[in-house]
Amino acid sequence: MVVQGMRKVCGRVIIGIGSPDKHGGTDNPFSVDERREMIGAALLDANIPDAEILDCHDTPTDTEWVNAVLKVTGPIQSVWTGNEGVAKLFEEAGVEVKRIKEVPGISGTEIRKRFAHGGDWESMVPEGVATVMKRKHAV
Repeated sequence: MVVQGMRKVCGRVIIGIGSPDKHGGTDNPFSVDERREMIGAALLDANIPDAEILDCHDTPTDTEWVNAVLKVTGPIQSVWTGNEGVAKLFEEAGVEVKRIKEVPGISGTEIRKRFAHGGDWESMVPEGVATVMKRKHAV
Protein backbone atom coordinates (compact mmCIF):
# COMPACT_ATOMS: atom_id res chain seq x y z
CA MET A 1 0.00 0.00 0.00
CA VAL A 2 1.27 3.44 -0.94
CA VAL A 3 0.44 4.88 2.48
CA GLN A 4 2.74 2.38 4.19
CA GLY A 5 5.60 3.71 2.07
CA MET A 6 4.66 7.28 2.93
CA ARG A 7 4.74 6.49 6.65
CA LYS A 8 8.34 5.32 6.33
CA VAL A 9 9.37 8.59 4.66
CA CYS A 10 7.08 11.12 6.35
CA GLY A 11 6.38 11.72 10.00
CA ARG A 12 2.77 12.67 9.34
CA VAL A 13 0.44 11.32 6.67
CA ILE A 14 -2.61 13.32 5.62
CA ILE A 15 -5.05 11.98 3.05
CA GLY A 16 -7.12 14.69 1.40
CA ILE A 17 -10.56 13.98 0.01
CA GLY A 18 -11.79 16.40 -2.61
CA SER A 19 -14.54 16.56 -5.16
CA PRO A 20 -14.55 13.48 -7.38
CA ASP A 21 -14.82 15.67 -10.48
CA LYS A 22 -12.22 18.30 -9.58
CA HIS A 23 -8.82 18.25 -11.30
CA GLY A 24 -9.44 15.47 -13.80
CA GLY A 25 -11.42 13.12 -11.59
CA THR A 26 -13.86 10.60 -12.97
CA ASP A 27 -17.46 9.83 -12.19
CA ASN A 28 -17.64 8.68 -8.61
CA PRO A 29 -20.89 7.44 -7.09
CA PHE A 30 -19.54 7.78 -3.55
CA SER A 31 -19.98 10.87 -1.40
CA VAL A 32 -17.10 12.47 0.49
CA ASP A 33 -18.36 10.82 3.69
CA GLU A 34 -18.52 7.40 2.03
CA ARG A 35 -15.01 7.81 0.61
CA ARG A 36 -13.73 8.90 4.04
CA GLU A 37 -15.27 5.77 5.56
CA MET A 38 -13.76 3.52 2.87
CA ILE A 39 -10.31 5.08 3.29
CA GLY A 40 -10.59 4.69 7.06
CA ALA A 41 -11.52 1.03 6.64
CA ALA A 42 -8.57 0.44 4.29
CA LEU A 43 -6.21 2.13 6.75
CA LEU A 44 -7.49 -0.05 9.59
CA ASP A 45 -7.13 -3.17 7.42
CA ALA A 46 -3.50 -2.14 6.77
CA ASN A 47 -2.89 -1.34 10.47
CA ILE A 48 -2.34 2.37 9.81
CA PRO A 49 -4.39 4.05 12.55
CA ASP A 50 -2.50 7.37 12.62
CA ALA A 51 -3.10 8.78 9.12
CA GLU A 52 -5.37 11.83 9.06
CA ILE A 53 -8.24 12.11 6.57
CA LEU A 54 -9.19 15.70 5.74
CA ASP A 55 -11.73 17.30 3.42
CA CYS A 56 -10.30 19.46 0.64
CA HIS A 57 -13.37 21.32 -0.58
CA ASP A 58 -13.68 22.88 -4.02
CA THR A 59 -13.04 26.57 -4.60
CA PRO A 60 -13.67 28.82 -7.61
CA THR A 61 -10.04 28.76 -8.79
CA ASP A 62 -7.15 26.31 -8.71
CA THR A 63 -4.94 28.74 -6.78
CA GLU A 64 -7.63 29.17 -4.12
CA TRP A 65 -7.99 25.38 -3.93
CA VAL A 66 -4.26 24.85 -3.33
CA ASN A 67 -4.29 27.59 -0.68
CA ALA A 68 -7.38 26.04 0.96
CA VAL A 69 -5.72 22.60 1.04
CA LEU A 70 -2.58 24.06 2.61
CA LYS A 71 -4.71 25.91 5.17
CA VAL A 72 -6.47 22.67 6.15
CA THR A 73 -3.29 20.60 6.34
CA GLY A 74 -0.99 23.15 7.91
CA PRO A 75 2.70 23.04 7.00
CA ILE A 76 3.60 20.08 4.80
CA GLN A 77 6.84 18.79 3.27
CA SER A 78 5.38 17.30 0.14
CA VAL A 79 2.27 16.20 -1.70
CA TRP A 80 2.03 12.64 -2.97
CA THR A 81 -0.33 12.23 -5.92
CA GLY A 82 -1.00 10.16 -9.00
CA ASN A 83 -2.98 13.00 -10.58
CA GLU A 84 -0.89 15.11 -12.97
CA GLY A 85 -3.25 18.09 -12.66
CA VAL A 86 -2.89 18.13 -8.88
CA ALA A 87 0.89 17.65 -9.17
CA LYS A 88 1.20 20.66 -11.47
CA LEU A 89 -0.85 22.89 -9.15
CA PHE A 90 1.28 22.09 -6.11
CA GLU A 91 4.54 22.37 -8.04
CA GLU A 92 3.46 25.83 -9.20
CA ALA A 93 2.81 26.71 -5.54
CA GLY A 94 6.35 25.65 -4.64
CA VAL A 95 5.42 22.44 -2.84
CA GLU A 96 7.52 19.33 -3.50
CA VAL A 97 5.51 16.66 -5.31
CA LYS A 98 6.11 12.93 -5.17
CA ARG A 99 4.32 11.06 -7.90
CA ILE A 100 2.45 7.88 -7.02
CA LYS A 101 2.35 5.16 -9.63
CA GLU A 102 -0.81 3.13 -9.96
CA VAL A 103 -0.59 -0.29 -8.35
CA PRO A 104 -0.73 -2.83 -11.20
CA GLY A 105 -4.16 -4.39 -11.40
CA ILE A 106 -5.74 -1.86 -9.01
CA SER A 107 -7.59 1.10 -10.50
CA GLY A 108 -10.27 3.17 -8.80
CA THR A 109 -11.86 3.84 -12.18
CA GLU A 110 -11.97 0.11 -12.93
CA ILE A 111 -13.31 -0.73 -9.46
CA ARG A 112 -16.13 1.83 -9.85
CA LYS A 113 -16.91 0.52 -13.36
CA ARG A 114 -17.13 -3.08 -12.15
CA PHE A 115 -19.15 -2.01 -9.11
CA ALA A 116 -21.66 -0.18 -11.33
CA HIS A 117 -21.97 -3.01 -13.85
CA GLY A 118 -21.85 -6.07 -11.64
CA GLY A 119 -18.28 -7.17 -12.35
CA ASP A 120 -15.78 -8.61 -9.86
CA TRP A 121 -14.64 -5.60 -7.85
CA GLU A 122 -14.41 -7.19 -4.39
CA SER A 123 -11.08 -8.87 -5.12
CA MET A 124 -9.61 -5.43 -5.88
CA VAL A 125 -10.36 -3.78 -2.51
CA PRO A 126 -9.58 -4.50 1.15
CA GLU A 127 -12.31 -6.36 3.04
CA GLY A 128 -13.26 -3.28 5.09
CA VAL A 129 -13.76 -1.23 1.93
CA ALA A 130 -15.97 -3.92 0.39
CA THR A 131 -18.10 -3.95 3.55
CA VAL A 132 -18.62 -0.17 3.35
CA MET A 133 -19.39 -0.27 -0.38
CA LYS A 134 -21.96 -3.04 0.04
CA ARG A 135 -23.63 -1.39 3.02
CA LYS A 136 -23.84 2.05 1.44
CA HIS A 137 -25.13 0.87 -1.90
CA ALA A 138 -26.91 -2.41 -1.05
CA VAL A 139 -24.94 -4.49 -3.56
